[in-house]
Amino acid sequence: MSSGLFITFEGGDGSGKTTQAELLGAWLGEAGRSVVRTREPGGTEVGVEVREIVLHHRGDIAPRAEALLYAADRAHHIATVVRPALARGEVVIQDRYIDSSVAYQGAGRVLDPEAVRGLSEWATEGLLPDLTILLDLDAASARTRLDGARTRYDRLEAEASEFHDRVRSAYLALASAEPERFLVVDAAAPVDEIAAEIRARVARLV
Repeated sequence: MSSGLFITFEGGDGSGKTTQAELLGAWLGEAGRSVVRTREPGGTEVGVEVREIVLHHRGDIAPRAEALLYAADRAHHIATVVRPALARGEVVIQDRYIDSSVAYQGAGRVLDPEAVRGLSEWATEGLLPDLTILLDLDAASARTRLDGARTRYDRLEAEASEFHDRVRSAYLALASAEPERFLVVDAAAPVDEIAAEIRARVARLV
């Protein structure tokens, strides 16, 4: 059993996960907690290479191969970064985890969501977050944000709106099924209001 706290951020591209993860990390740090900020894919040297493949490879990747690549990155990341940090009593704040695979590869790529979840649960030996913060934003608003911030889209960002609609619906279904683990926040709200809502929920855990 870990003595730390594992918090994950989920949501579609452009929902503001990075901003809110940074704000939460700074708040916890000011409160005296040791914080590890990480992401998937790309939280390790191996993960950086996997990230380049799954997000920037020129050409198609078969959906099952894509799911396996994410799971491989996750297995290494959890074993070498997350579990050691939790064992040290640190707070791990992570951008994306298993729910991303269920939403993007399960719903987005139209694979079996339970098979995708099972693959990641095997890869991570069943590690689940203490809290998952879902920043919910409709696909059209997310696209507007990305258009203002991106000069180049990655493979997933470039998918059609129907893909992102399926991803959003899957996220909301996951949150509905596990309300005790999820905090769903309106990502269209002002940044400070979102941060305050997140801090209020996290304060109950720390």
